[in-house]
Amino acid sequence: MKTQDKNIPSDILIVDDKLENIRFLSDYLSKHNYQVRKAINGKAALTAVRTIKPDLILLDINMPEMGGYEVCECLKNDPITSSIPIIFLSAGSEIDDKLKAFEVGGIDYITKPFQLEEVLVRIKTQLKIKSLQTELESRNQQLETTLSLLQKTQAELIQKEKLVNSGRIAAGISHEINNPLSFILCNLNPAHEYSHKLVNLVKLYRQTFPDATPEIKDFIDDFELEFINSDFTKVIDSMYKGAERIRAVIQAIHVFSRLDQSGIKPFSVHESIDSTLMTLSSQFENQEYVNISIVKNYGNIPEAKGYANILNQAIMNIIQNSIDALIAEFNWDQEIKTKPTIWIQSKFLTDVNKIMISIKDNGIGIDKKYQDRIFEPFFTTKSSQKGTGLGLYTSYQIITDLHNGSLKYQDCSEGGSEFIIELPIE
Repeated sequence: MKTQDKNIPSDILIVDDKLENIRFLSDYLSKHNYQVRKAINGKAALTAVRTIKPDLILLDINMPEMGGYEVCECLKNDPITSSIPIIFLSAGSEIDDKLKAFEVGGIDYITKPFQLEEVLVRIKTQLKIKSLQTELESRNQQLETTLSLLQKTQAELIQKEKLVNSGRIAAGISHEINNPLSFILCNLNPAHEYSHKLVNLVKLYRQTFPDATPEIKDFIDDFELEFINSDFTKVIDSMYKGAERIRAVIQAIHVFSRLDQSGIKPFSVHESIDSTLMTLSSQFENQEYVNISIVKNYGNIPEAKGYANILNQAIMNIIQNSIDALIAEFNWDQEIKTKPTIWIQSKFLTDVNKIMISIKDNGIGIDKKYQDRIFEPFFTTKSSQKGTGLGLYTSYQIITDLHNGSLKYQDCSEGGSEFIIELPIE
């Protein structure tokens, strides 16, 4: 029902096959500032209601062809007219008649012959109730809108705080580890050279003095000199590779958080994806007995322009979602023979001047009944210990709001999920 303006009279439809009843009621209600329309049978009443919705209907029960009960049922079964209050007018005073009237959707029942003052009071009461219901629905809608806005604002604040904290953590890790790491790397080369010279010196001593004293021979046997000669270089090489691995991780964190960049700048999408994969690399192996393969198919794409560190967060959330889906799928059914895999593809859409990034997995997928809600704030199908419902929501906001791009979800025919990101070049 429309909100009633105090200056506009309420519209009342009188439905009765007796013209004298219609005239009698119409004259009385018109004098009390109501706008009155009339219908002399059920079909005419339905036509009148669908043309212009009245604020209230006075409906006679006993009419030829289509009675009042049938008219009421038709109106209540239609979502457009179901909220219109209907007061039945009837000569029947039996309890069954009244019960039937309320069962089909009537809100009041007046027995003929009636007093005009009684009809007027009941009309005013029902219009007032309807007005209060409409006002309550409007306020509920306002509350829902306000709640949705608060949830969105809360999610944005949480995400901003997470980004700030992740940047600080990354900066701290980079600073604290880089200094001792540089010290280790700088000294590994000299250590490698010294160890090589010492091994050669031992070999020369053994060649020059083959007949060592018993004490030296016993020491060489206990010390396993031959094994040390062959393994010492390998130990140094392993240390060097480990240090280089640490430096690669720090570099990935550095790229991921863009510690030396801020604001909108050109950046390499492939570099961002690779640094994100490096950051998440520990989750690809031995993750609750699930080893995940990464298959990359990069196309020839130009640089993107935007907030590189924030976009990294969006990409990480999507890849993390794939990891969780794969763990859920392959832990649930250990008999699955296929390899848990994440496919990452990129290409340049020349016709729309956009970069397309596809992140696909063969994990558990998302139930169709939830797919329309996956980008809502605080919505998650995971347990409270594993998900907050902010990951995909923040990814959607970062890609669509901050970068004027798009993020879409689609099922994979072979099972699993695929998220498709499109980013404009500018």
